[in-house]
Amino acid sequence: MASLPLLFFLGATFLLATTVHFSSYGSDVNNGRDAAPATTHLHFYMYDDYTSPRPTALRVVSGRPLLVPSPSSGSDDGNDINATATGGTLRLPSPRQFGDIVVLNNALTEGPQGDSDRVGTAQGFGVRVSEGGVVSHVTVHLVLEAGEHWGSSVTVSCRIDVDVKVRESVVVGGTGHFRFARGYMLPSNYDYDLARGGVVELDVYLQLQH
Repeated sequence: MASLPLLFFLGATFLLATTVHFSSYGSDVNNGRDAAPATTHLHFYMYDDYTSPRPTALRVVSGRPLLVPSPSSGSDDGNDINATATGGTLRLPSPRQFGDIVVLNNALTEGPQGDSDRVGTAQGFGVRVSEGGVVSHVTVHLVLEAGEHWGSSVTVSCRIDVDVKVRESVVVGGTGHFRFARGYMLPSNYDYDLARGGVVELDVYLQLQH
């Protein structure tokens, strides 16, 4: 039968070993938590095509014309001669209308030229959410189809106001290499108009947790 001092010594040794193990494990967790996440910058161009024989952006639900306050009865400046007056507001003819729903299957390319190498596809939808301006809520998946990130995607949710030169969007997640990604996207018009669509420049900044 072991003596009391020997049992005490063995018990103290076991407790010391356990304390060292958990202290080491906790240090590893803290180091991982404190490590700065990797940052990735993606840059490409998106072709938003409404008018070609095979458009990649298609309006599937049509809303109603945009509304703006009508001028006072005493003024007549000749503007908006095609607008329709309704209850103190003007309904303006526009390629974009309040309530429009648009689906997107747009090409992503390295450069703005039509023959630039394709690197992916932007797939999603947009809803026109403003009665008095061209403002949309857009949810889009940027699916990469070339290079080191092939097969990965980034999901973006954004409010797009065409009157703002550079719009900020939020990255809500991703797949593949971009799993758990967070960040933001800055879209800006490169060569774009409301009637036909055009080219939009995209800068995406991601922080990756691995």
